[in-house]
Amino acid sequence: MKKIITPILISAMVALIAFGDKGSNKEIVITGNDTMQFDIKNFEVDAGSEVKLTLKNIGKVPKIAMGHNLVVLKKGISAIAFGQKALGAGANATNPLPDSVKSDVIAYTKLLGPDESDTITFTAPKESGSYEYVCTFPGHFAMMRGTMKVK
Repeated sequence: MKKIITPILISAMVALIAFGDKGSNKEIVITGNDTMQFDIKNFEVDAGSEVKLTLKNIGKVPKIAMGHNLVVLKKGISAIAFGQKALGAGANATNPLPDSVKSDVIAYTKLLGPDESDTITFTAPKESGSYEYVCTFPGHFAMMRGTMKVK
């Protein structure tokens, strides 16, 4: 009996390690560069799961001219419209996310210069669907955006 149980236990442990728990944490690493691009344009998370998101600025241009942040928006908020709203609220090269627009935000990183990174942890919304993310450094929102799909 011992010989049968051991392979079964080992198989079960391997399956747990390989497939994980459906509600487990999700770790995402996204880079931003000097051509105003995020390397990941789409990613998926489970509804209600913990998300650990790291943004790395891999560019070389100084923060004052090419800083990057990443702002995860609430469902139904367009990255383009939000970028315009942030600009209208006074977003600038040192404060790309004015307090007055944060009610549309789920989570956000700090503004990063070359070779800097920031990690944020947040709970994915419980409602499935698409949630856009964007860099709100002035002028970047037109190109630096993506979608977090909650399933």
